[in-house]
Amino acid sequence: MVYRMHPLWRCVAWILAAPLALALTGCATAPPVLPPLQEKFGSEETYSRLIPGSATRSCEAARRALLSQGYILVNTKPDLIDAKKSFQPTPEAQQEMMIRVVCLPDTPPEQWSLVFVTAIKDTYALKKSASSASVGLGGIGSVSLPFSSSNEALVKVGSETVSLETFYDSFFDLVRRYLADNTQAE
Repeated sequence: MVYRMHPLWRCVAWILAAPLALALTGCATAPPVLPPLQEKFGSEETYSRLIPGSATRSCEAARRALLSQGYILVNTKPDLIDAKKSFQPTPEAQQEMMIRVVCLPDTPPEQWSLVFVTAIKDTYALKKSASSASVGLGGIGSVSLPFSSSNEALVKVGSETVSLETFYDSFFDLVRRYLADNTQAE
């Protein structure tokens, strides 16, 4: 026995199936959507400068520059400095700036050094969570009682490398000033 579909129903089925088939075909051939790439390498000197003097003297000048701006030194070596500073732009938020300085000798050694600096800004927000307590009663079970108290904690909500050229320009200007002051004192 052969069943035949009424022509009106065939038309309705075609109308309903056609957009679905087109949508599925479009999904199968569409390339995946990727977020834009934020990194690009170039020859700009945002994060590095050629400084007159040895790598050790350049790092000492960078250390003094950071200390003069209220940074706390976390790690120091003759050719590496890690420093941080905290800011509180609003009562509900906090920012922390972490700066890493690396000093490498350049040619000719002891006359020039290449100083690299990178600053990372972490942002924290105050998050609140309600707390409750449970009481276990033998034979009955446990009873949960909500309290109006809340716990507050700073939660990291963002992190980014500072790419503002004027920030790095001002840092390197201060390093050069401390390097010049140190040279005149010798």
